[in-house]
Amino acid sequence: MAQFDPRRQPMRFAPHLLTATAALSVALLAGRVYQPAQAQEVPELTQQQVDALEARAFAAAGAPAGLTAPENVAVQIRSGETFEQAMLRTGIGAAEAHAVAATISNAFDVNDMRAGLKFETAISKPRGGMGEPRLIGLTMRTGPASQLTVSRSFDGALRLRALDEKVTHETVVARGTVDRSLASSAGAFGATSAIIRRATQVLAGKLDMRRDVRSADQFTLVFDRSVTEQGRTVATGDLLYAELKGQAFYRFKPAGAREFAYFDAAGRNLRTTAMRAPLSSFRRISSGFGVRVHPLSGYRKMHQGMDYAAVTGTPIVAPSDGVVVEARRWGGYGNWLRIRHANGLETGYGHLSRYGSGIRAGQRVTQGQVVAYVGSTGASTGPHLHYEIWRNGQRINPAGIRTSEGTVLAGADLNAFRAEKARIDRIIASGGEKRQIGAAQVASADGLRPAQG
Repeated sequence: MAQFDPRRQPMRFAPHLLTATAALSVALLAGRVYQPAQAQEVPELTQQQVDALEARAFAAAGAPAGLTAPENVAVQIRSGETFEQAMLRTGIGAAEAHAVAATISNAFDVNDMRAGLKFETAISKPRGGMGEPRLIGLTMRTGPASQLTVSRSFDGALRLRALDEKVTHETVVARGTVDRSLASSAGAFGATSAIIRRATQVLAGKLDMRRDVRSADQFTLVFDRSVTEQGRTVATGDLLYAELKGQAFYRFKPAGAREFAYFDAAGRNLRTTAMRAPLSSFRRISSGFGVRVHPLSGYRKMHQGMDYAAVTGTPIVAPSDGVVVEARRWGGYGNWLRIRHANGLETGYGHLSRYGSGIRAGQRVTQGQVVAYVGSTGASTGPHLHYEIWRNGQRINPAGIRTSEGTVLAGADLNAFRAEKARIDRIIASGGEKRQIGAAQVASADGLRPAQG
């Protein structure tokens, strides 16, 4: 037994000291020194992100007990059908359809839902086939940038959410190089089919859009549109500016005018007596004006017009303002259209597949308006347009028709045009403009209309 020495302090082992020593030893054996954990900051979500996550969560929610996994069912309200009747076609019962209608009516009048309205539903069926299917979720767009969602919570209650997307109004400058065609190249910059059609009409006053336009030609289009945060175009305005192969035109409305027109940089109106061709796209001129061997009869005969070989359905536009004289079936011409213009000129169109919207005798048409579509009706060997021009009742060669320039702005109109031109030039130089607007303003802001194509 060891002797007690009063000069030496007794040794004691504290339990917490043993714990700390053990932890330090483990850290040293692992080859690193212990460091306290650092908490990472989570970025704050925007309200739009929160709404989107909630909507996704509602859609992904599992079916209540006793029901199968939800199946997506697309619904479109039919003519003369109510919302509840449309819901019944998903398989749910009348009481369930009424409950869904009552839930939606808290934010939207179901009586205002018209035929053609589409929405998506998620429907679950009872396991074992006993009982009626139930609605798990519903998504309905109620405006260009707003939608309603209905979801079923775990306690079986229906929950309604109204989501409004933030919308930005943009003045877009689409500047690029023609690849295969102006339409495909401009479309890559966000130009809709309506903007491309207007640009083609404007530029066709000076250019043959089939023969003059080549790959690598530079173009610039300026137009208004409204887009959501996700980049979806919900509305488009009109074309403000179009430039191709050195031909540039600005949109402007003179005082007292009923509609906008397009002017060159000097203020000359684009409108002319006639355009170079009534088609913006065709394969070739298959037959010119003059004596030829008729492809069907085999006899030499005077061909009193010009034939444009084109795909069936190709739009035909009015070469200048006028009034429809005839829109009827006429012998070998098949579906026939004749338009009277100013200065004693008339144009005729044969072998049409169909007429443009509202085209009938007595109807006024404007330059660039679609009046008919290419076809192969009547005595025809294939789809093409037979195009004729009369001057004071006599047929003349369409290729020899001369065009006259439109009016030139002067005085106050010229000053106002120069100011508008300067504004558009600044937009082009800056690469475009953006401003945020509310979702409810999309339909009415700057005369915008729902996007097409």
